This record gives sequence, structure tokens and C-alpha cells, in this order.
Amino acid sequence: MKSSLKPSYVAATTLLSILLLAGCTGGGDTSSHGSSGDAAHGASDIEARVAQFARTEMALDLSGLPESERTALGHLVAAGRLMDEIFLRQVSPDNPAMRDELAAAGGPAYEYFLINFGPWDRLPSASGHESEAFIGDTERPAGAGYYPADITAEEFNAYVEAHPDQADALKNLFTLVRRDGDALKAIPYSEAYAEHLEPAAAHLRAAAAATTNASLKKFLESRAAAFMSDDYFQSDMDWMDLESQVEVTIGPYEVYEDKLFAYKAAFEAFVTVDIPEESAELARFKSLLPWLERNLPIDDKYKNMNRGTDSPIRVVDVVFAGGDTKSGVQTIAFNLPNDEKVREAKGSKKVLLRNHINAKYEQLLVPIAQRTLTAEDAARVDAGQFLSQVLHHELSHGLGPGKLVLDGRETEVRLELKELYSTLEEAKADVMGIYNTLALVEKGDMPQSVMEHLEPTFVAGLFRSARFGVHEAHGQGTVAQFNYLLEKGALVVDADGKFGIVSEKFPGAMRDLLHEMLMLQANGDYDGTKAFLDKYGKASAELIAAIDRLSDLPVDIRPIYVTADAMETPAL
Repeated sequence: MKSSLKPSYVAATTLLSILLLAGCTGGGDTSSHGSSGDAAHGASDIEARVAQFARTEMALDLSGLPESERTALGHLVAAGRLMDEIFLRQVSPDNPAMRDELAAAGGPAYEYFLINFGPWDRLPSASGHESEAFIGDTERPAGAGYYPADITAEEFNAYVEAHPDQADALKNLFTLVRRDGDALKAIPYSEAYAEHLEPAAAHLRAAAAATTNASLKKFLESRAAAFMSDDYFQSDMDWMDLESQVEVTIGPYEVYEDKLFAYKAAFEAFVTVDIPEESAELARFKSLLPWLERNLPIDDKYKNMNRGTDSPIRVVDVVFAGGDTKSGVQTIAFNLPNDEKVREAKGSKKVLLRNHINAKYEQLLVPIAQRTLTAEDAARVDAGQFLSQVLHHELSHGLGPGKLVLDGRETEVRLELKELYSTLEEAKADVMGIYNTLALVEKGDMPQSVMEHLEPTFVAGLFRSARFGVHEAHGQGTVAQFNYLLEKGALVVDADGKFGIVSEKFPGAMRDLLHEMLMLQANGDYDGTKAFLDKYGKASAELIAAIDRLSDLPVDIRPIYVTADAMETPAL
């Protein structure tokens, strides 16, 4: 993290420079980025950057839905598009003006701006750094658009310490922080984004009026109210009880965009349709969650046995995704809500995005495995196991330490680990998902045949994640898994640079790694987490060479929601 930041992008990029950007052509290695250049020239490889995201049409047959639910879907897609507008401003308040200038010229610069929701690349550059500008040369503020662009962590912390009466408001998930003379003030999301939240709430109410599903109606009405009040507790509770053909997730959730403190939630939307047969097949795992918590490799005093165990599991196809989730690398599953009070009362819901998962397996995981794993291991990568690992990753987000009491003070893991939280939490979920699968096979709740495909599918998935960046904070969690497994002898590299799996050492290494990660969370150990990532989070020459062999493959998919695009925006 940089301690001092340049002012946010101002309209220094003239229309002439935009035209120059739009006309730039790329070439060469599609996984490495050229210089971002200055405002007069821009990135020299903009077309190659766009090509890293494989356009993938997401077409669905909705003819089986009743007319009432198709009407509701139209309103939900309209509300989801408003999440795009809010998140664009959360990344930077200057983004809308820049988008309008780029749109006037069109071309690859505009297209890449839309992919990234701003002028900063969400994939690593040739120098290994994420968030470099591909338009102009302004650094991305660590606090995105949530805080004043020039504020530092030190200044914010000093102000909060001097004004403890403002601490809760300034750190709140659902406020922006702005300067007020020499002071700081908190602005509620409902006020800051009223221009878009008010029509979004109206579309939710219209969808509630259209649907015949009582649980969907209840959630949409309470979430519309939350948009106006900034109190999301009841609507999160209602979302947990949602059982409907139309499955929708909409609102402020993840804190990854706030790289200053991970205090602020980003708006996003998933408008989906449930696949009941597949949801039912996976739902049996929710009854095993208490056993999985008890089985974690930490002392009982650190386990969280107070969380609810409802934990519904849904397998869905995406009709439309908007906001935070649509920026850069695409989501394939999620585990929400993040509110620990809701988790303790009801658990959390795991949602798997089937059409996203299938697209990534076919276009990315198979060719990655063939180029990075030994031939024997690559042949064992399996689509069913990929989906299973996505599920168990999401289940794992609901297990382990959450709320903490440190020195008599009630807190949460997220608040103690700050900007390192998401890095460790995502890596923990990767590792715990495999640990839990191994335990369920041993227990007899999953078939022994899982073992044929478990390890190579997991390692291929790590390579897929590593392509999103290995030098920045978020990528350190992936790199740490590679390095730990190599240190323990569970992975080896052959003379051709291919990675091979040592199955007799793999389970023990995963258990030990999970123990270390869980103890860092249980102790709210910021310094220990930083030391762990500093030790294991540096990419080796062998890992970088393996990633380089993937340079001509797409890094991720770019979903084109053709079914949603064909819908007319319904009148309010």
C-alpha cells in the first residue's frame, strides 16, 4: 500500500487523446501489459488487453418461467444496471465523465474501461503490479472513491483516534468519507447514491408487485427499504429465507475494492434463475456444517459453533450481473451475507453460478492444466470436481473464526486484519475446501472416487487464480499456497517445469497450512498475517515460468448477457 497518493483523475485527458487511445492497436504477448503511457498516447497494447477476456454469450431459455416472474426479472435487471452506475462511482467519482468522453469515440479503450470499471487495469502489468492506469498515469487511490483521494491510512487513523465519537460512522460499511474543512465526515450511501438507489428501490418494489412468490416479494420490499435506510439486517435475513425460481442478490456486500482498510462495501447484483435439481443434489452438505466446524484443525476454544446452520445452497444460471462482481475477473460463486449477526442467526447462503463455472472450465481450466501440470496429473482434472471445489470454497467462508473477543474487546476478523483480510480469507477458503473434502471422503459422506480428481483439479485452479496477479496483495494468498505445498514436498517441479503432485504428502500439508491460517484469524493477528504473506507470498521463478507458458490463453471470460440485453427496460 502506498502511503501517499496523487489526486484523482481530473479531466486532463482531452478528446484528442481519447481518439488516439481508441485507435491504438495491440500485439505480442496478450498476458503482459505495455507501458500505460501518458494521457497523450495511452496504452500501446489496448486491443491485446481487451483480448485477455474471452467474450462468452450467456443465453438462457426463460420460456418455462410464468409471465409474472419474467416481468419481475425485467425489473430486477433494470435495478441491476443501476448497481453498475453506483459501483462506477465507488471506484472513482470521476469515472462517469471519463466514460462519457470515451464512449463518444468508441474503440478498445472504451471497451477496456467498461471491463475494468475505470482507467486502472485489474490484471497485472508487465512490471507485475495491478491497478496501473491504462489511460493517463494517475495512480489508483487505495481507498477508491470511498475516501478523499489524497488521504493516507495514517491520517485517517489519527483523526479517528482524536474523534472517537465519529469512529463508527467513518468506519461504517455503508458510508463515504469526505473532507469538511479540516474535519472528516461520513455520508450515508442512501444520501450519496440517492440518484440511483431511489429508482433501483422502485424497480424492486415493482418486481415485488409482479411476482407471485411470497419469499421473493418479502425480500424485495425489505431490500428496497434498506436502500433508503442503510439498514440491511432485516433484508439480509429475508434473503436467507428466499426460495424462488428467480434468485436475486442485490446491494452493497464485498469490501475488496477498499484497499485502504476493507471497511466499505461495494454495490453489486446477481439476477439469476434457480436450477432446482442441482441445488437439491448439493443441499445435503449444509447438514454437515456443524461437523465440519468441529473438525477444524484448531482448538475448540477458537471454533465458532454459534453460527446458524440453515446455509441454503443454490445452483443458478446468471441472467445478468452488475456492479462490483462484473469488474475484471468474473465471479463463479459467492457466499453471503457477510454480516456476522445474520451468520450467527441463520448461517450463510452459497450460490454457484453454473453457466459461469462451465464457461471457465472449458475455456480456461483444461488448457491451463495441460500446460502447467505433468501429463499424468493433467489427465485427472475433472469438471465435476471443479464445481465441487467451488462449492466447498464457498462453504468454507462460513466456517472458522468470525467474531472475536480480544483483550475483552468485541471485534471481528475483518476489522483486525484490515486490508489483509480478503487475501487471507480467500486463501483460507481454498485450503479449507480441500481439507473438508478430504475429511468427508474419510468419513464416508463423499465417495472415494473423488480422490482421483481432487488434487490436480485444485492445483490447476490455483494456476487459474495466479494469472490474475501474483505480486499484488490479493495474489499473495494464491502464491502462498504454492510455496507452502512446495516447501512441504506436496508439489514438485520436473525438468520441464511442469508441476507434479505428491499425494502421500498433500493432505498433511493442507492440514498444516489451514491450521496456520485459522490461527492468524482466531488471534486477529495483523502482524502475523503480514509476516506469513511476506514469507510465502513471493512468486518463485518456477511459478512465473509456468504462468508465462499460458500467455496466449485468455485470462478470464467476459460474459455477454444476451438474454438480459434483449429485455426492454420496464416502465415504473
